[in-house]
Amino acid sequence: MTDLRIGIAGITGRLGSLCAEEAGTALSGGTSRHPVPEKNITSSPDELAKRSDVIIDVSNAATIAEHAKCFSQNNCAWVIGTTGLDNAAQDAIKEASTRIPVLQAANFSPALTVFLDLARQISAALPSYDAEIVETHHRQKLDAPSGTALAIGEAVAQGRGLSLKDVARTDQNGRRPDNAIGFASLRGGQVIGAHDLLLLAADEEITLSHRALDRRVFARGALHAARWLATKKPGLYSMADTLKNE
Repeated sequence: MTDLRIGIAGITGRLGSLCAEEAGTALSGGTSRHPVPEKNITSSPDELAKRSDVIIDVSNAATIAEHAKCFSQNNCAWVIGTTGLDNAAQDAIKEASTRIPVLQAANFSPALTVFLDLARQISAALPSYDAEIVETHHRQKLDAPSGTALAIGEAVAQGRGLSLKDVARTDQNGRRPDNAIGFASLRGGQVIGAHDLLLLAADEEITLSHRALDRRVFARGALHAARWLATKKPGLYSMADTLKNE
């Protein structure tokens, strides 16, 4: 699509500001709790949707239901990077995807997208190995486990035919249950993001690791997703879909 107009919901946040820089002249504006009209930054998602073809949403979980309704009404494609969503928010996303193209990702990194596929495969191949996920982030991060860690857990559970909500273990007290998928969250300094999946047996172990070295990898991935999604039909897509040969 030529002359694609890309909006950023949450444009003044850490990732939102980087997405705005990467969008360049395609940027149509953004939303923030503190509007800056001369920079096309508004507090109204409806106003942003009216001047955008696709919106990258890196705002916060509390806005998802409103955005689902607003972007659907304006026929605006929606890339969602917001994590920590409850069931009501997920239902709103699913409903919106029947009317507009929606891409939801816990992490926009291409390498992490491949990591999730590998996690699914290796967990299926080694179903008896204990699975532990360790994630480290900067000291300002609010949610734990991270959305990416939970996505890794989902991949492990899918590979083993399990439901993550039934086997997730965030409290390490007591004996480790069979089939548990453990999570450990570390917070400190300004770590952009580090994730390790450990599969452990009595006589060997294997670790998959991902380290983000520059936050721009997420912004560039989000922009790639936005440009890819803009031409798609209504539906719910993932970052893995953007890496497939078409």
